[in-house]
Formats: sequence, structure tokens, C-alpha cells
Amino acid sequence: MTKKTLLAEFTAREGAEREVARMIQEYALKVREEEGNLAFDVYTKAASPRAFWIFEVYRDEDAFKAHLAAPYGAPFNAALTPLIEEDASVLTFLDPLATQP
Repeated sequence: MTKKTLLAEFTAREGAEREVARMIQEYALKVREEEGNLAFDVYTKAASPRAFWIFEVYRDEDAFKAHLAAPYGAPFNAALTPLIEEDASVLTFLDPLATQP
């Protein structure tokens, strides 16, 4: 089984950073309760506090699909979209660096 790891990034619009922070903190509590979620860590960029980075790890592809199907995901994204500069969160999927013998 391969873990599903990604980085989600977005930038809060000027003046919306507190509301975005509140929303993402509430959302994080729900995601962390998902059976297949191994990590959901929220950061802001030190040099730009409106820039949010979320490091996510799921047990496997099925756990990630279950996360996407969770009933609170679509309402969260719908509420977030008008508060961020991008059209949606920018997702970067990550693979572990293979260790060499």
C-alpha cells in the first residue's frame, strides 16, 4: 500500500486571512478524524501570512478518495473559493524519495 501525500496551497484575499484561518482550523478537525487520514497539518508562510500550505497524508488512494467524498468537503471548498486568490487550492502530489542501498 502506498500512502497518498500532497501539499495543498492557496492565498487568502487581503482581509480574509482570519476567516480563512478559522475555516481551515474547523475543517482540519473533521479531516483528522477520518479513518484513513494520517496527517493534516496547516501552515502559513512566515514571510506571507496570507499564504496557506496544508500537508496531507492518507493511508492509501482509497482513503484519499473517501476524503474527497466526505460530505463536508464540497461545502468547505464552496465557502473557501471566494476568500482566496486562486480559483481553487493548488494541489501538488508528492512521492517519497526512494532510498538507495
